[in-house]
Amino acid sequence: MQVKRPTLRVAAAQPVTITGDVRANALTHSEAVRACAARVVVFPEMSLTGYSMDAPSVDVDDAALRPLVEACRDTGSVALAGAAVRHRPRPAIGVLAVSAAGTEIVYRKVHLGASETEVYAPGRSAAVVEIDGWRIGLGICKDTRVDHHLTASIAAGIDLYVAGLVHAPQDIAEFDVRARRIAALGAIPVVFAGFAGPTGGGYASTCGGSAIWDAAGHCLMQANDQPGERVVADLSA
Repeated sequence: MQVKRPTLRVAAAQPVTITGDVRANALTHSEAVRACAARVVVFPEMSLTGYSMDAPSVDVDDAALRPLVEACRDTGSVALAGAAVRHRPRPAIGVLAVSAAGTEIVYRKVHLGASETEVYAPGRSAAVVEIDGWRIGLGICKDTRVDHHLTASIAAGIDLYVAGLVHAPQDIAEFDVRARRIAALGAIPVVFAGFAGPTGGGYASTCGGSAIWDAAGHCLMQANDQPGERVVADLSA
């Protein structure tokens, strides 16, 4: 087990995303990583592919991800990016952990939305990644309001909960409701990265609103609804 560092610099970014263009999206992700200069950078649901029911699945060794790997190497960051990923019997909605060491799938969304169930297979369980001794629980959108997912994540002894989401503009208030509830349940800080700009799945616009809450449920900072925005904060152990 790693020794836990007393502080962890985290960021939530909402890059410009072109649905289906993984190469272009990896470039905007790499720019966000360099601009944030944080140890952990959280991105929205399906940020690398765009939120779409026919998004291409991203392989961990896809050459298109190279700029993002290089940005993480240069900054010492770990990017937690969203993408459609390979799974059996169907693709899944996943989180990729990208670092200087490369890329791995660290979580697959368990609780799918109605339209998602027609295309994607659910993951099987909650997941935790450890970075600098911090145990980080992972979620994707609907997961963040499901009791079983939250209690399983907290029971794993997490120090921080992060998630990528896609919501319509009128649903932005839901971010604060969910984040405060998670913080209260686990006495842990929360980072949400909200998709910004248009994407597939019927979203002509999305809410953005990426934000960071402390363990007491206070919102430390929140982005507006525009693509390219980001928020950064130092969290104490």
